[in-house]
Amino acid sequence: MNNNLKFLVTGGAGFIGSEIVRQLLDKGYYVRVADDLSKKDPSASSGQALSASLKASAQVDIRAEFVKADLTDNKATQEAFRGIDICINAAAKIGGIGYFHKYPATILSENNKLYSSTFEAAVKSKIQRMVYISSSMVFESAAHFPSREKDIQKIPSPISSYGFSKLTGEWYCHSFWDQYKLPFSICRPFNAYGINEFPEREVGYAHVIPDLVRKILSNQYPLELLGDGQQTRCFTHVSDIARGVIAVALHTNGLNEDFNIGSDKEIKMIDLAKKIWQVMEVKKAFKVKHKKGFKFDIKRRVPEVTKIKKMIGFQPEVKFEAGLKEVVQWLKKQKTQGKF
Repeated sequence: MNNNLKFLVTGGAGFIGSEIVRQLLDKGYYVRVADDLSKKDPSASSGQALSASLKASAQVDIRAEFVKADLTDNKATQEAFRGIDICINAAAKIGGIGYFHKYPATILSENNKLYSSTFEAAVKSKIQRMVYISSSMVFESAAHFPSREKDIQKIPSPISSYGFSKLTGEWYCHSFWDQYKLPFSICRPFNAYGINEFPEREVGYAHVIPDLVRKILSNQYPLELLGDGQQTRCFTHVSDIARGVIAVALHTNGLNEDFNIGSDKEIKMIDLAKKIWQVMEVKKAFKVKHKKGFKFDIKRRVPEVTKIKKMIGFQPEVKFEAGLKEVVQWLKKQKTQGKF
């Protein structure tokens, strides 16, 4: 292991990004975080260095170097890439399915600006590898389950702006290799969950687990569930996703390859809601009220995960039941402290 490598994590104050940063630092690597804190502190000026206290409140590990930067700005991005060996590119406009529906143009426009700026800066800085964090949403149109990495070449493009924008980022990887020989790895996380992800009050803005926990903590009854509850997902603890991304970034087999990162254990949303209800030991009988779902609420999403296991030697370790209990306890604590 070459601990002299210098990492840049764009979007390193985000949910997945901050966990990647923490694990890299624990391994002894130098880490620079570049983030505009658009979800944390929108009033702060671009390029401003953070104090230790502000770093902590923004989920930026105080051991990391922090650059507050608008990564759609070419000059700021080039400065962030200076002296970097590997970039883990996690910066993106992201949210729950409600967010996808409300801001499709913003998502598509801003993410494309991020890709152009970061990939061009990576070429100028001659980094060793661009590790692009894609999304399971690129498989929106999949009809084969579990979905394999090679299916991307065959299935129709995603129909949501978010899914399309994440697939566009994958094409940036291939195109910048074809023209500039910028080495890359593509990582597709499947339904990350874990602590440090807060719920939102607007319907569909949060991911499903923190959203359901918030509703139960707010004594909502019956529990509102988007859609018919038959949608399926495969949840992966954020620590496993971060570990998988880092494993790909450091492995020679990860060069110019794409990998699904996640669990292949499928669960229906109605069963997820019931499981959370039981973990939270709600005294009332489990009862749900179905609300009309969103247009792009994919009915089924299951990854094929043998490629990363065979080529990288990675597989998830955190059991879903244990991870779910951890999330519930953490969110209960945040609620009592008035943080949501």
